[in-house]
Amino acid sequence: MVSPVQIDWAKVDQPELTPGRFPSRRSVVYGTKGVVSSSQPLATEAGLEILRKGGNAADAAVATSAALNVTEPSCCGVGGDAFCLFFDAKTRVVKALNGSGHSPQKLTLEYAKSRLPGGDLRIPATDLNSVTVPGAAAAWVDTVEKFGTGKLSVAEVLEPAIRLAEEGVPVSEFHSYAWQRSEKLIQNASPNGDEMLLNGKAPLPGQVKKFPTLGQTFREIATKGKDGFYKGRVAEAIVELIQSKGGVMELDDLAKHETTFVDPISYTYAGEVTVYECPPNGQGITALLALGILEQLQEQGLIKPLSQLEHNSAEYLHAVVEAMRLAFADSQWYVTDPDFGKVPVKELLSKEYLAARAATFDSSKANDKLEHGKPFNSSDTVYFTVTDQWGNACSYIQSNFAGFGTGAVPKGCGFTLQNRGSGFILDESHANKLQARSGGKRPYHTIIPALATRNGELFLSYGVMGGYMQPQGHVQVLLNILRGFTVQDALDAPRFCISPGMPEGARQPGNVVDANSEVYFEDGITAETIAKLRDLGHDARPVTGFGRSMMGRGQIIQKVKNDTGELVWAAGSDLRADGHAAAQI
Repeated sequence: MVSPVQIDWAKVDQPELTPGRFPSRRSVVYGTKGVVSSSQPLATEAGLEILRKGGNAADAAVATSAALNVTEPSCCGVGGDAFCLFFDAKTRVVKALNGSGHSPQKLTLEYAKSRLPGGDLRIPATDLNSVTVPGAAAAWVDTVEKFGTGKLSVAEVLEPAIRLAEEGVPVSEFHSYAWQRSEKLIQNASPNGDEMLLNGKAPLPGQVKKFPTLGQTFREIATKGKDGFYKGRVAEAIVELIQSKGGVMELDDLAKHETTFVDPISYTYAGEVTVYECPPNGQGITALLALGILEQLQEQGLIKPLSQLEHNSAEYLHAVVEAMRLAFADSQWYVTDPDFGKVPVKELLSKEYLAARAATFDSSKANDKLEHGKPFNSSDTVYFTVTDQWGNACSYIQSNFAGFGTGAVPKGCGFTLQNRGSGFILDESHANKLQARSGGKRPYHTIIPALATRNGELFLSYGVMGGYMQPQGHVQVLLNILRGFTVQDALDAPRFCISPGMPEGARQPGNVVDANSEVYFEDGITAETIAKLRDLGHDARPVTGFGRSMMGRGQIIQKVKNDTGELVWAAGSDLRADGHAAAQI
């Protein structure tokens, strides 16, 4: 008889408190009221300020999100998109918000291809036709109005970010490095690049950067709501810039934008932990597929229980990497805007289908011919999380897509425009193809918040930012927690990344995924282990230094019982970023 996956839940409730297991030297942050964990200390403080004023996790998440526009603009901005999962402590219901935008109504596949060299299947990341309608501003307003306490206005929630933008912030170390890498992009993308530079250059660590024009954009949202961004001065500046570079976005594209409230998708792993993700057009289903495949590998006896395998051993990593590769093969083929085609979520996550996918696993070698399955009979980013004194949790993520996105700055607005439209496939046979009907289409989206419950109670609010690394990070960090790691240890542990976070061939037409995608392994995974993985057929490569940024940057807040039975928040923040977790007093 097949045995279910076994987890030592007592060990998970009482995580190991061994200090120094991994080299970050960070401690778990505990609190009994609200907690904010983000990649920037000043953004964390912005969220705490709103919690102190009586806001809940959703209100504080928006304050943190807006502040990150100022403290970490290489990763996010109001010119990009946002997604949210909210755990309502009163109803114990998880709610989801999709804040991604559509492509311009007049952007046809034929026009996009006419601007490309022969054979290309994607809109270049610097082409302003890759700009989809930015969804972050509407997502902020709707998060506060739908999930907030109702005690604080949007203007009050944005006030800390406005203050940071106008008074200026000292630039942090990791972020300065990212800024310097994009200096020429910003200089060349538009006539207005100086709004994102300091004396024409990327600011260095410790230099103070002010964003007066971004502050003005925030003030317009604060006073006019969504109309302050999607109509009037800001909208006109966006359209003027895009059209000046051969783009076809119009004012009507912006005026029609709406946030979508959706039902989250989920998978229950090991019988007790239910992991929630936003549904397609997001890639969250990739993490759920990988967890389902890993569960089937264990239940079918194809691998030993993961808890019995040495952590980050060759045997352990081989199983997790192969599960992720199979998951990407499916999600890259099937995920699209559900308004334009069926995404077979239920079928993909069925036990029967996951068992069939697991059956393709070979413990002795890497799969050299990954094909997407057939589940039915037919053909740089910022993540942060907030909890509050009432037990609510908000898992929030926003992004420009590739660093500063296009690098193009609408005049007088203080932000860069995203390049999310480069996620479309310019091929008629692909589910994620560019389409121009019905007011534009939303592309495959990489940014995904995560949230987990255990037997209906909040367990984790967490995420790992970083393009296609995100579902890989969701799986690796969750498995670490289920081994009994503390939240900080779970983030510190060395990770792998299938480069550039997905099998490259999955983007192309046809059935077969490129099986030769590199897999990078971080410092702390031994050279001996990497050599064993190469022997199994993986293109395994070590990565060190700033190259470790491909491993993403995560935040976690866990609801735990201490040794006297009291419920507390336990929070961690990734050592690969500048930020930290902090608790409300």
